[in-house]
Amino acid sequence: MGNKKLDKAKKNKVDEFYTQLSDIEAELIHYKGHFEGKVVFCNCDDPYESNFFKYFAINFNHLKLKKLIATCFVGSPITGNQLSLFEIETLNDEIVDPRMPYKIEITEVSDLNEDGAIDLVDVEILLKNKKNTLTLLKGTGDFRSEECVELLKESDIVVTNPPFSLFREYIQQLIEFDKRFIVIGNKNAITYKDVFSKIQQNQIWTGYRGFSGGMWFYVPDDYLEFDKTVDGKKLKNVPSIWFTNLDHSKRHETITLFRKFNHLDYPKYENYDAIDISKTIDIPFDYDGFMGVPISFIDKYNPDQFKLIGLGISSSGLEIGVRPYTIEHKRFRKEIQKRAAVDGDLYLIRDGEVDVPYARIIIQKAGKKNEN
Repeated sequence: MGNKKLDKAKKNKVDEFYTQLSDIEAELIHYKGHFEGKVVFCNCDDPYESNFFKYFAINFNHLKLKKLIATCFVGSPITGNQLSLFEIETLNDEIVDPRMPYKIEITEVSDLNEDGAIDLVDVEILLKNKKNTLTLLKGTGDFRSEECVELLKESDIVVTNPPFSLFREYIQQLIEFDKRFIVIGNKNAITYKDVFSKIQQNQIWTGYRGFSGGMWFYVPDDYLEFDKTVDGKKLKNVPSIWFTNLDHSKRHETITLFRKFNHLDYPKYENYDAIDISKTIDIPFDYDGFMGVPISFIDKYNPDQFKLIGLGISSSGLEIGVRPYTIEHKRFRKEIQKRAAVDGDLYLIRDGEVDVPYARIIIQKAGKKNEN
């Protein structure tokens, strides 16, 4: 079943996004102190295509890594097409099919060409001259395969851009094996019940990069849906963010609250005892009850300042006490507004009409009780 899911994900164009080196550099600079003496595993990355591998190979000594491991799955869709670092010619004196799954393990990077700098040229020489550095995998390279799980057990920190459609499984595996990680996922993953519960339990949080806008990814040449072309390469903007369980300074910043509560600007939901807030910046300083905020709040979330009560959507909403639609309001929503009416979704009544805001997270100031 697992291989069928991975095959489906690989065929699904929405999973074929390749991270720019500039985005990797901008995020990972905030975690430098975490990498010293660690084994880093990029387990969704063709080593010859991946900018994650490129980043860690170039910065191997600067970060004082113990080892770098990278694996790819069978049939990597852009092998040899867009992001190649150098050519694969031999492996143990045999011709290698570049679409076969393999792994690369590096324990040192030195100035092999003696040009006074350590760069990808040195990594290329290293790989071509140390036969045990690059080896074929026996399986498919699926991150859930026995081989990749054994490599995961050996690793300390996982850094990659996993298939978005397998994000739940991917994160769950990292949690089960108690691994540190910095990975990219869709913003809406915050609303997945199993992902949100881990955010609530402080098992994962968002990275340093801001929530606004999306991330620009390279896509394969045959990709029909793209937003722009730069230097002959297709790019697409995707609503994505970093997820991690490594600490960083932004996570401890306090949101400055300066808005004063009033009933006109902060209406209550019709089906839950909480006020609606459309922007994080509008959280009032003098309100101690439950508040519904947009999912972008997680970008500013400081667990010492606020606590997460739950999600105000669908079954997650029902679990925290969001009341189902009344018969009248459900009929109005479906027949008049021609919109979905899902029990568990928060809604307000504005000017006599049902108003359902986009996904809300229910929060409360830390140390307070809901007495409003």
